[in-house]
Amino acid sequence: MNCDVLIVGGGTGGTAALLALAGSGLRVVLCEETRWLGGQLTSQLVPPDEHRWIESTGCTRTYREFRNRVRGRLGGIPNPGGGWVSRLCHDPRAGVAVIAEMIAESGSDAMILMGHRPSDLWVAPDGRVAKVALVGPGGHRTLVWPKYLLDATETGDAVALAGCDHRIGAEGQDETGEPHALPGLGRTDAVQGFTWCAALGHDPDGENRSEPPPDYRFWRDHVPSSWTGRLLSLTFPNVRTGTPMELPVFPEEPGQPSLFTYRQIIDPAVQSDEPEPVTCLNWPQNDYWLGPVLGADPGLAQERLCHARSLTMSVVHWLREELGWVGLRLRPDVAGTPDGLAMAPYHRESRRIVGHTTMSEHDVTGPGRRFRTDSVGVGQYRIDLHPRADGSPTVDIAAQPFQIPLGCLVPGSTPNVIAAGKCLSVTHVANGCFRVHPVEWNVGEAAGRLAGFCLEKSVEPQDVASGPALLKEFQDRIVRAGVQITWPEGLEALDPDVLG
Repeated sequence: MNCDVLIVGGGTGGTAALLALAGSGLRVVLCEETRWLGGQLTSQLVPPDEHRWIESTGCTRTYREFRNRVRGRLGGIPNPGGGWVSRLCHDPRAGVAVIAEMIAESGSDAMILMGHRPSDLWVAPDGRVAKVALVGPGGHRTLVWPKYLLDATETGDAVALAGCDHRIGAEGQDETGEPHALPGLGRTDAVQGFTWCAALGHDPDGENRSEPPPDYRFWRDHVPSSWTGRLLSLTFPNVRTGTPMELPVFPEEPGQPSLFTYRQIIDPAVQSDEPEPVTCLNWPQNDYWLGPVLGADPGLAQERLCHARSLTMSVVHWLREELGWVGLRLRPDVAGTPDGLAMAPYHRESRRIVGHTTMSEHDVTGPGRRFRTDSVGVGQYRIDLHPRADGSPTVDIAAQPFQIPLGCLVPGSTPNVIAAGKCLSVTHVANGCFRVHPVEWNVGEAAGRLAGFCLEKSVEPQDVASGPALLKEFQDRIVRAGVQITWPEGLEALDPDVLG
């Protein structure tokens, strides 16, 4: 089939790109490997990681609509799941339903191919992507000839297939001069750990037993080099100081932090049809960093993905059999899978294009905010780097509210490819604050609107990135569509807990 825009990946960014192109009259195709659109928000089970002003400012209109609709479906409660990692912890099934509603009401007539992933890609002599092969259920192949390709995959798969210049892993201080970059030169194996999350319910009167999963003995006894002891322990390093800290599985007193309530996504007091509380098992104990998936041989990458699933299952078995929490049980109905594990792993890091602009630690830390004339969005989060596959420990440092430059979405090569997710042009360190839900949504929405603008004007993304008049016209258009491209004055004085 021929199309104007092919969106590869239906995660958080891909969903936003699809909504941005609704009503444009363009032929749009989206492919997604899982059965749910939404990525981090749904198929990966991860409650939104957001900044403290999110209720009143700092996201696109459509992202705010998503948040408000999720709350509306769950009784209008500000935080229906009750977890303390976010102001909006929620049942992922509510997110799936809201995304379906938003697409239906947008008037989108896009062709959505679920269970499909890119397998091959052909580049024309002029460097443009000419054709993409998508593989679906049963090995069925669909060939697509797109005018523009948006990479919204979790790991930059289309970027790699297209031969776009890109980075994997961490740059070094010799390359970027960033204070928190790795010493010397970079390392491609210094990729943040990923997590295969699970939906974990708790019935205090339940009796759930299981056979130990594969590799359980290994995981039970594993002592990481940068850890405080065994990985499967309630004691683990503080992300900011590295000193030992401990959290109980459940609160010993009301209001006390605990591992279960950390990312609790279902509260039966809110969802009356739910028999028990449910959490997203995305804890320090099931981060997988024994080896990277990015850049690895396909067979080795698959082996590591399976090992990560085994780690999560081992954590569940350890909690029940070693700590005695036999009321814990996996919830396949919540995860939408046969075993209760998420449909897809939560990758914190992707391949990253080499774009017209690259954001680094220098651009998001230190006193004062840097104004970007080519902004297509905003974001804020601490620079949060989980342990890396090369053994490098966590990095957790404060970051300023930032703007998202258009140049980060536009590769220096391959003119009809646009970054629509975590594959945008940022350094490994800066990725620690760009990878979160509202930023990924914003990047995807900007990418979708950029593709539509370029097709309407018969110009290239590079022309918009480098041409002041075109850039101004594009920025005016996305602002009218509800994309916030600047932070308000006096931001620090805003009450972060006022619902907007």
